[in-house]
Amino acid sequence: MATEINTWQIVDGKLKQVSTSLIDNGRKERDDLEQWIKSNPEILGNDIAIIGEQVQTRSGPLDFLGIDRSGNLVIIELKRDKLPREVLAQAIDYASDISFYEPDQLNEICLGFTKQSLGDYVTEKFLDTNFEEVVVNQAQRLLLVGFSIEEPLHRMIEWLSEKYSVGINAIVLHYVKTKSGDELLSRTVIIPEEVEREKVNKKKFVIEMSNEPGNYDLHSLKEHLKEYLSKNLYSAKRIRDYFLPVLLKSGKVTRGQMLKEFVKMKAATDESQAGYHLSLISSQLGHKWKDYLRQVISFETPNHGWEKDNFMIRPEYKQLVEEVLKELKKSES
Repeated sequence: MATEINTWQIVDGKLKQVSTSLIDNGRKERDDLEQWIKSNPEILGNDIAIIGEQVQTRSGPLDFLGIDRSGNLVIIELKRDKLPREVLAQAIDYASDISFYEPDQLNEICLGFTKQSLGDYVTEKFLDTNFEEVVVNQAQRLLLVGFSIEEPLHRMIEWLSEKYSVGINAIVLHYVKTKSGDELLSRTVIIPEEVEREKVNKKKFVIEMSNEPGNYDLHSLKEHLKEYLSKNLYSAKRIRDYFLPVLLKSGKVTRGQMLKEFVKMKAATDESQAGYHLSLISSQLGHKWKDYLRQVISFETPNHGWEKDNFMIRPEYKQLVEEVLKELKKSES
């Protein structure tokens, strides 16, 4: 059944039904509804932080892009009237593109919208979240927002959620302008939020982390390093082009010093962005199966047990690292 919400106002001790809409009062999706949501995103749910608006995808701009405390992206599509069944295909289309976005691309979107790095913004919004342990864009959620919903769409949302544990929901808003001119906005959700979160979390896999170094012979170690550092991945390239060269030049380097070096080498525009890049590198160093990185690079965790600091290339592997970087550079030329 499609959700229907009615509102009555008590006037002189009597109930009088209030039936108004955005359109009736000259309100617009872009100018009004989007501004209201930006002013208080909690109407979308208490575990969603908006990181971008009108985000361009290969199929056009999506209204809002959000992220939850688990690092899952939330595709938010707004309609100022009834949510039609076609909006589901539109949201899936956006999600299929967004699913390939890497953390650096998401960081740029977040910087443009919030003026903060993704790491800083998520940490500020979700105070109990350790961002270095968050896997960004591991899964995507769909959130459709409108003022009523077609019955077929309602049915499809429930079916996808119940049968296939798809992270999908719809919020039905109800706009009211009272006789006195007050404007009210209420909401109801199709799938209870705790149920939707449980569905999404079932799909999560835990990335095993470790601080233990590997124990490879020199030949195997060199092959592992070359394979990883030659990958076309943002963090691998930053480790190769900036992180390791700084360590080779300076020996032991603190986190603060590394941030300054990243900015100096134009690997980041400022220390806030550099901090985000270094958080991703720290996460790479902590992946259990990347013990070959920890065999070469030592670090300390002096503050919270997870934030890495005081990086250094172990002396016995300095020449090996120099050889690997030299060979990779030669292969690119």
